[in-house]
Amino acid sequence: QVQLVESGGGLVQAGGSLRLSCAASGIIGGMDRMGWYRQAPGKERELVATITRGGSTNVADSVKGRFTISGDNAKNMVYLQMNNLKPEDTAVYYCSGRVELPTAINYWGKGTQVTVSS
Repeated sequence: QVQLVESGGGLVQAGGSLRLSCAASGIIGGMDRMGWYRQAPGKERELVATITRGGSTNVADSVKGRFTISGDNAKNMVYLQMNNLKPEDTAVYYCSGRVELPTAINYWGKGTQVTVSS
């Protein structure tokens, strides 16, 4: 059974930092792509950042320059370093994993709350 488990969320003041971690298990060969999405109250889930097995990243413009995604293929881990946090970053952050073959499947964690106070 594939599982994605996030950790590292919490409450932080504006301008502060947090580091999210996500561990994937139950997938032979690891994920082809992992990443982070977030959903604020009353809003749709949106992309934050993704990273491929080869290390290519895609980062949303709204967090570019403040958030950094990294991964450890050997450990099936993905991280999100969040600096200079803003109140508008407040959301539930979800870890995602994608396997391309034999059939493309997306997996999701249960989410971790990030709250940034002004």
